[in-house]
Amino acid sequence: MNKLRCGFLFAMLLSCSAYAGDIQVRNAWARATAPGQDTAMVDLVITSAHRAKLVGFSSKACKTAEMHSMTHEDGMMKMREVQAIDLPAGRMSFQESGYHLMLVGLYSPLKAGERVPLTLDVREDGHDLKVKVMAEVKPLTSVMKKPMQGM
Repeated sequence: MNKLRCGFLFAMLLSCSAYAGDIQVRNAWARATAPGQDTAMVDLVITSAHRAKLVGFSSKACKTAEMHSMTHEDGMMKMREVQAIDLPAGRMSFQESGYHLMLVGLYSPLKAGERVPLTLDVREDGHDLKVKVMAEVKPLTSVMKKPMQGM
């Protein structure tokens, strides 16, 4: 019975969201890296009670952290670094909106089952917030799926 309780508690801890102020971050994840790969993309969902702006992020897992937009232009996908990402009031999936976070210059490969620490820098109503997030590392073969509504 204790093993069952411990397992349930552990599962609850893994599924917890990160909060700071009126900002909630869920479903943060990155794909495991292939041998020799020193970059990784992070996808996540941010919910904010008010309009806010993601003005940066960092991670102890890499040398540089960048925010990128993806757009479809002239039949090609183009990735560009952005300095800030506007967060509307409500839910915003980075995947659906065309944004993602990039970990550049990884200190070690990302392995499935690990977790990557992130600190998001959010500006909301003139206040700067730091949101600590743990991104789950999924197997290299994982594909991005459209998040379910209401997540």
